[in-house]
This record gives sequence, structure tokens and C-alpha cells, in this order.
Amino acid sequence: MAECLVLTREGHFTLLTRSPDLRQARHTSLIEDIVIWIDRPDADPAGQLRDVLNNLDLLGSRLGVEYDTHGLTATNGRALEETLRTFAELEDSSDLVPSLRALKSAAEMVYVKRAGELADDAFDAGLAEIRAGADEGAILAAMQGAVFAGGGDYSGNPFIIGSGADALLCRTKTGRRTLDDSDQITLEFAGAYRLYHVALMETVVVGEPSAYQRELRDAAGEALAACREAMIPGNSFGDVFAAYAHVMEARGLNRHRLNACGYSLGARYAPSWMDWPMFYRDNPAPIEPDMVLFAHMIVMDSDEQTAMCLGRSFRTTDSAAEPLSRHGADLFIR
Repeated sequence: MAECLVLTREGHFTLLTRSPDLRQARHTSLIEDIVIWIDRPDADPAGQLRDVLNNLDLLGSRLGVEYDTHGLTATNGRALEETLRTFAELEDSSDLVPSLRALKSAAEMVYVKRAGELADDAFDAGLAEIRAGADEGAILAAMQGAVFAGGGDYSGNPFIIGSGADALLCRTKTGRRTLDDSDQITLEFAGAYRLYHVALMETVVVGEPSAYQRELRDAAGEALAACREAMIPGNSFGDVFAAYAHVMEARGLNRHRLNACGYSLGARYAPSWMDWPMFYRDNPAPIEPDMVLFAHMIVMDSDEQTAMCLGRSFRTTDSAAEPLSRHGADLFIR
């Protein structure tokens, strides 16, 4: 347990953390009440948390715990439950904060807009490097450098880049290759500003595209347009996925699509920029104004070793969703 934030009903914040994070918290947050747990062989941060809660007069209370978070490992979760078993009633409140985070304020949208501009800048920088004989490392460096040069941050997870057979991968990997005269390269990345993210995804073709690649791009473009049309208040996240799945089924591509087609974005740290909720079948989470939503149309045909991905982020409104990228859906060829 590196750190734990306690928020009381009265709105009081107490942070239990380690000494290296003391000045960070003072400098970058509004938290004034900071308690340090000590590193030692018999360290018991869960026990110190119980002391903090006791000092806040929370003995016998009902405490909400955000279990669904990267920072609470299974080991620390078990220690938390064992230590507080007779102290208070614990309740899983993992959906409380994400539901609030999903709706962005006007101030947050300023950061989101800048993140979108940085994502476009990163893509432009990458496109300038993509050609036969180009090294993936140089492409990646140009993209990440554009974000930093524009005042942006590290994204919540590493930029994903893969060419050739690796263009069919949806996760980052180690090792870089050089592009061939006829090639494909898939990029999934985000502009991050004040930790707010706007993501893009593209498969760029090097050389002359095949008829099949053009067919897949048409399908991806149609699916993205259908998803955008479904991003309106009154619809659900499941409705957006249904729009994606309908196009893929009509195109005979069900075997090559994924079981989810995007998610919300916000201010996130590593290891992921993904936020709640996600586009998947029958997800009842409602579409509401002022969400930031990333829709990725991913087609991976392992039989033909062909990838075609198209992803864009949108801001929801009272009516039609607004794109957060200046780039359209046309196929990029180098």
C-alpha cells in the first residue's frame, strides 16, 4: 500500500503516503492533512491507516473502498480487509469516482482540447517519418517528441507501434523493425495534457494498398461514423458497440473484429489511459453530454496477415458528438 486517500462525509482529505511523496502532494494537490507511513521490515501501512481512520472518528462507520483500481493490489486489499474487519463496515464503492470522472467540466475540456491538438501533432510527426526504409524507433521518437515539445505529458500507457506482422498487435512490445517497400504500420497513441488524454489509432499503408486493405478501411470508416451517430444522450454504451458490430457483421467481418470498440478518456496515470465506461455488448451505462469517448474500429485478419485500424476521440454534446481530431477517416498511404 504505497498511499491511500481518505475523504470524509464532511469533505476533509487525509493522505497516507510514503516520505518521497510528501512534497509532491504538498506541491501538486490541495491536500493539507498528510500522514507518512514508515518504511521498515515490519511496516504496517494498513495498521497506520486504521489509526488515521480512528483519529478521524470513523470507528464503526461504513467505509467505501475503491477496489477496482490499479493501485490496490490483491495483497494490499487482503491486508486492508483483515485490519479493518472489526473496525468498520467496508463496502465496494468502485463505481463512485469513475461515474463522476466520466463527465468533464468546462475547465477540464480546455485540457482535453489541448490534448487533442497534441495527438494530431504526434500523428503528423509520425506520418512525416513513415516511408519504406524508416525505422520504427525514429517514428516513435518523432511522435512522442511532438507531445513533449507541445507541453504535453507522458501518456497513461506507452504508445503502441507495430509494422508488418506486428501491425496486428493491440499492445506494446519490445523490439523495433525497419519498414519494407510494401508494408503496414499500426499506431495507437494519445496526446496527454495535464494528464487528460485524447487518443488516436491508425493503420498506415506503405506502398500501394491492396483492394482488401481499401475494403477494410471503408468498413472501418463506416463503423466509426455509425458509432459517432450513436454517441447521443438517450443511448447507452452498448448502443455504440451495437452500431460497430452491425457494420462489421454486414461486411462479413465478425470473425476479425473485437468484443469492445472503445471507452471513456480522462486524467489518468500509468499503467493505462483507459477510463470507465467501455463500449461493449449490452453495456447499460448512459451516454451523457460532456464525455470524452474514444472509439476504435479494429480489424485484424490473421489469415491474411492484414490489419486495418481507425480510432478517433469525440466530445459528446446535447446532440451530435464533436470530433477532437482534425484528421478525417481517409486511408493514409506513404
